[in-house]
Amino acid sequence: MRPLKIVIVGGGAAGFFAAIAAAKTNQKASVILLEASRQLLTKVRISGGGRCNVTHALFDAKSFIQNYPRGSKALLGAFSRFQAQDTVNWFASVGVQLKTEADGRMFPITDNSETIVNCLIRSALSFGVQIRTGTPVVWVKSQEFEQQDEADSSNVLLADDQEDKSSNFEILLKSGEILECDKLLLATGSNPVGYRIAKKLGHEVEPPVPSLFTFNITDKQLQQLAGVSVNPVQLRLSVPGKPPLEQIGPLLITHWGLSGPAVLKLSAWGARMLHESRYKGSLSVNWLPDLNQEEVRNELVTVKNEHGKRAIALHRGIKLPHRLWQYLICRADIDKETRWAELPKKGLNKLVQELTQGQYIISGKGVFKEEFVTCGGIKLKEVNFKTMESRIVKGLYFAGEILDIDGITGGFNFQSAWTTAYLAGLAMGGKE
Repeated sequence: MRPLKIVIVGGGAAGFFAAIAAAKTNQKASVILLEASRQLLTKVRISGGGRCNVTHALFDAKSFIQNYPRGSKALLGAFSRFQAQDTVNWFASVGVQLKTEADGRMFPITDNSETIVNCLIRSALSFGVQIRTGTPVVWVKSQEFEQQDEADSSNVLLADDQEDKSSNFEILLKSGEILECDKLLLATGSNPVGYRIAKKLGHEVEPPVPSLFTFNITDKQLQQLAGVSVNPVQLRLSVPGKPPLEQIGPLLITHWGLSGPAVLKLSAWGARMLHESRYKGSLSVNWLPDLNQEEVRNELVTVKNEHGKRAIALHRGIKLPHRLWQYLICRADIDKETRWAELPKKGLNKLVQELTQGQYIISGKGVFKEEFVTCGGIKLKEVNFKTMESRIVKGLYFAGEILDIDGITGGFNFQSAWTTAYLAGLAMGGKE
């Protein structure tokens, strides 16, 4: 009996993790990993500023899935079989210890993504995985899918023995070489090639659009505050014709507008609607979310009563960065020379408004250089999340970002990659 032939397309986190799981599960199988570019694990190398945010220290599946704008329901069952704690344990088993930072993000103790890269490559090679770089795939032909097409067109049902037969795939490489395999995994991320192959094999793809990005705010005075951060702030995103979205968290002012975890989370949850609005919308910023409007007003009145002779620009009485305070009083049309005692009720009201409901116009989408995450991909109803096998083509599997799953920043996208890849690897190797 010939050994099982498994081919994995995509040399990223999901591709490697699936290859390792498959090769370890079935050590007699032939496992080949194909990567179109010359470099392996590109996103792993650059993630977390070169430190690799491996996962997040949330070890309860129901809590973990709250961090996925798309795919949370499908992942709940998957995380019951392989979740963040399992990822930590797996890396520990191959000699890589992870540490948890204050915000829950987990990194290798070396603070170097090469630790993860080397670990994955070393583990794959140790189980006999054949790694081929610079090997683009042109097309994939599925014997079963071809048979299904013929049967559907003539209204003839396949015989039971044909349905049970292992899928056979032919993979044409750009070099002209043709590979054959029994099991095929697409782990191509958001690369159009993976979507094209999946469509040819009968799958539907939710059109991919960017997720996890920053907001362009055309306000030169705001942009001059680049580097100023506030934690926490409350953001409310409004796009015409859509219900508003809110997020609370750290905010960073940049030379093009606004960034930071609160903005990135908002962009993830609003990825689709922002794309549809051509990245135009309005943003309400509450710089003091721990206080309600009346409490903010009372704080300012207290400062006014107790420090009436002090200049408003120099004595803020509110816990905000000094440069930001000066910017906000200008937005409230208050002269920098004005003293607290001279502030009229109208000026006080306007300042309260700026502090709690400041309005900013989003003029476009910036970038988040450490992440390249998309919203969209293979429709989840077409995938069996116990095995990650296609419900359309037997023997075809998916893992990672090619699926219509995306998480917020913080290690969640890597965790969905580890989980889906691990389950796919076990299933391809014969353990379901």
